Amino acid sequence: MSIIEICDLTYSYNPHTSFEKKALDNISFTIEKGEFLGIVGTNGSGKSTLIQHFNGLLWPESGNIFVLGRNTRDKNYRDQLWKKVGLVFQFPEQQLFEATVFDELAYGLRNMGLNKQEIDTRVNEALENVGLDPEQLRTSSPFCLSGGMMRRVAVASILAMKQEILVLDEPTAGLDPEGSAHILQTIKKYQQENKVTVVLVSHCINELILLADRLVVLDNGKVGAWGSTRDVLAQDDLQHYDRLFPDYIRILFDLKKHGWKINTGMLTVEEAANELGRVLKGGG
Repeated sequence: MSIIEICDLTYSYNPHTSFEKKALDNISFTIEKGEFLGIVGTNGSGKSTLIQHFNGLLWPESGNIFVLGRNTRDKNYRDQLWKKVGLVFQFPEQQLFEATVFDELAYGLRNMGLNKQEIDTRVNEALENVGLDPEQLRTSSPFCLSGGMMRRVAVASILAMKQEILVLDEPTAGLDPEGSAHILQTIKKYQQENKVTVVLVSHCINELILLADRLVVLDNGKVGAWGSTRDVLAQDDLQHYDRLFPDYIRILFDLKKHGWKINTGMLTVEEAANELGRVLKGGG
């Protein structure tokens, strides 16, 4: 069942002016309920513009987007989408503003009209979900925390709202490998345990390969590839996107470019090594 349906979506910045720039060009695909979808592309490919259509911050120049079965062209519906679609921007810690961690997480919950007991419960659960101790941090200033912990607080503030769809724009940007791994593991665990739909944007496919059920590759505002992660990696016409890939997949693509009959649809280093071994033994 599709929870988001993108139909012939086109969007331009500064339309009908000399500064017009087409950010999205006739895009169509669907996002299924409960899946983990990765959106990957280089800077300027249209990733951030696309996801801002999912919670109504932007709406189509032409085409349509249906979220939970309703068209986002309906302004009244669009204005309420924040209750259903959580959007975590790049460097979300820069958007923190409350005096304490508790108030930061409680802000959106109060706007939803929840009672004090429910707010208290959700704040504690969300902090625990991102690996933070509620008792230690509830009264702390978020601005006194490390960068990685601030990022976790920002993510927790969205998790606390328990929206049906969670959209994250490069949530690991600027973090060290350990911090990145923790954020990604937290998001995957939350998706699996709560059966929510997750859309995660990245400029590198590396962190999505083992997390995403399906991938969308954006290129200059168009869909370059879309499908299951393994199927996308196996596509012949994906070779000119190889700059997005980790080294072990890039090696497979390089060999394929030179005429080797090799399957590039490998998700792990071990799978890539086995495929390379098969070809070297004459299987290709």
